[in-house]
Amino acid sequence: MDSLTETVAAIVAFRDERDWAQFHTPRNLAAALAIEAAELQEVMLWKSDQEIDALLAEPQRRHKLQEELGDVLIFALLLSQSCGIDPLKAVQQKLAVNAAKYPVGKARGVSTKYTEL
Repeated sequence: MDSLTETVAAIVAFRDERDWAQFHTPRNLAAALAIEAAELQEVMLWKSDQEIDALLAEPQRRHKLQEELGDVLIFALLLSQSCGIDPLKAVQQKLAVNAAKYPVGKARGVSTKYTEL
């Protein structure tokens, strides 16, 4: 699989083979996405940046992070599909909104929220 369309189709096929669409309402998918995001955070919880770098350098621990990230992406794509939202278009539109909120001249190198720039 090398395209987003093929990837989403494979995810949907996996879901449909198990008759899970009945459980994948937008509300439940949003909850699952939040839970999986928390599990992703758990992999890195209480670790320094240096410890995260070490984690990423260790194949088994990196694999655990990769699995959790995969879960997050799967649920995000299922939520997009369930709501009829093109994920690439959503990202492109959000980047345009963020570019207006965070102009390079004001936001470069700072972590200040747009309302404070």
